[in-house]
Formats: sequence, C-alpha cells, structure tokens
Amino acid sequence: MTRPPRRSRSVAVALALAAPLTVLAGGAGETAAPLVFGGPSSGPAAAPGQPGTVYPSGPRARFTVAGAVDDGTSVGVTTVTGRKSGFTGKVWVWAPPQYFDPAYAHSGFPVLVALPGGHGYPVNYWKGTGLGLASGISRWSREGKSLPFIVVMPVLNPNADRYYDGSDIPGQPRMGTWVAEDVPDFVRANFRTFASRDGWAFMGSSSGGFVGLKSVLQHPDRFKAVIASGPDTVPDSPLWRGHEAERRANDPGRLAAALARRPDVPRNDVYLAFQLGSRETGIGPKVRRFIRTYTKGPVKSRLQVIPDGGHNARSYMRGLEAGSIEWISRQLQPPVPDRVRADDTADRA
Repeated sequence: MTRPPRRSRSVAVALALAAPLTVLAGGAGETAAPLVFGGPSSGPAAAPGQPGTVYPSGPRARFTVAGAVDDGTSVGVTTVTGRKSGFTGKVWVWAPPQYFDPAYAHSGFPVLVALPGGHGYPVNYWKGTGLGLASGISRWSREGKSLPFIVVMPVLNPNADRYYDGSDIPGQPRMGTWVAEDVPDFVRANFRTFASRDGWAFMGSSSGGFVGLKSVLQHPDRFKAVIASGPDTVPDSPLWRGHEAERRANDPGRLAAALARRPDVPRNDVYLAFQLGSRETGIGPKVRRFIRTYTKGPVKSRLQVIPDGGHNARSYMRGLEAGSIEWISRQLQPPVPDRVRADDTADRA
C-alpha cells in the first residue's frame, strides 16, 4: 500500500459529549483535567418526516483532554474496548459548537469517522493541531460549506508492525468489526446521533481512505458516504495469504460492482468523494480506473484533483476546502433545531 510519510504531523480535533464525563489520565500533550458535558439523554419523538435522534445510550466514556480548537471546543481521547471485536484502542473525538447550542438540544448530529494513513497506530494523525481538521470543519460549517460533524478518530491498526486493511482477517484482530461496528456503537453510547445511515460517513487518506471506502461499500445500510483521499483500491495486506475468499469479500471493486447492480433508488445510493493530488502519478490511474468502472446505478462518485498536491494529509485538507466537504455534506442529514421541530409538529396538527 502507498502510505503518507510517517513524519506527517497530527491535527487538532475536539470533544463533546451529551452526558457528563469524568476524564482519565492521558499521554503526552493530554491532561487529566475533568471534562463535564451536559445534554439530554432523552427527548421528544421525531415529528413525522423529521429525522430520528438516537440519544446517548451509555455506558458513559471517560475522557482525557487532548487539546483545544480556536472556536472554544475541546479535544477528547479515551480508550475503548470493542464489545464485538474484542480489540482495545484509543479513540479521539470532537464535537462542533452547534452540538452545545440549546437550539439543537434534541437533535442528532452527523458523524464523520476520520481514518489516518500509514499504520494509524498508536495515534490517529487527524486528532492533532497541525492539520486543522476540526477548526476547518468548524469554520466551513459557519460558512455553509460543511455540516457540523461530530468527528471521530480511532486508531486504525492494532500495532505498528503490519497492515490489517481495516478487515477481519482470519486469526488476526478483528479490525473491520472495530471500525464499522464498535466505533459507531461507542459514538451512539455517548452522543446524540441519527438513526438513519444519512447521518454516518467516513473520510480517510491512503490506507485510511481504503478502509473508509471499503466500509461504506460493505455496509451501505449503515453508512452513506466517504471522502477517500489517495486511497488504495485493493486489499493487499500480506496477512490475507491463505484466505483468498475472505480477501475478495473485502475488495472495494467487488463490493462496488455488486452494489452497482442494485436498483438505483435512494435507499441504495452511496456517495464516494475521491481526492487526488496532481502529483500522485502512481496511485492516480488506479483511482481513476476505479471511478470509471464502478460509477453507475446507486454508486455515485466525484473526483477532486488538488493542484500541486501530493500523497499527504496537508494536500487533502486543501481538497476538502475546495469542494469535497461541501459535496459530501449535501448528501447527509443536517441537525434540526428544536424550533423547526416544534413548528413542523404544529403545522401537522
């Protein structure tokens, strides 16, 4: 697999939860200051035609402060043990200022699971302050270019020795279940989210782009969209050796071909936002071939080419601002303020 340079610096991402939290001690750059976040754990049922909010189900996570964003929000990190995968790893989370606005007290928020390239262990580089993912989404949401996503950044691999393709490779840690099931379950336990897949998306770069792309195509009933930046398009971990049937079941091309044969109706639609730097001459032809081959029926795609961009997260951030985050936001469910819900209910009475 092609991987971003290991020297890529981490990015800032912040945290917010719907229930009070006590904080654990963390690693370097993280503090043990307590974080307490208020918010309802239940509320009115959605009016007819309104998106259903899933209120935090618990158990409550315990977070460490991992940084701050210039909009006043905070970074949080916790250690999660997946009930389905059995894997234990760190997860960083940021919630936008709108999440704390009383006007949205009973609304779910869309979730963006952000995956790093490289080994993605022991950190997720989207969580740091250098790249500015959280501050970018905060600003773009104020400008109307992006939804105010809850951004969730799990570790991608169980160690820094091998690549696991975000998959359940026989005999190995179940990283596919970790990414596609345990991490979303953790988010639902702690945040107000949406019941519909319209509130769930991935983004990722390089190997993380592969995992995000594969996860959406593998579970279109759970996730609707992905921003895949410089992604690999085939599963190529050496750990697949001797498990060809399982490897094929995790091949984005095969998954996309099967999905493209389904009826082109809204319930089947997935939205694939690809990004490539103009200098990505190695992986670029493979990504373009994937788009040409599989964009049909319910498989919708878009390609953002980043001028003078390379295979690195800084280039991909420029692509997000240039159009990818706006395109994907149009496909997903925005939060609904309580006033709109009340007015809608009154109109239907």
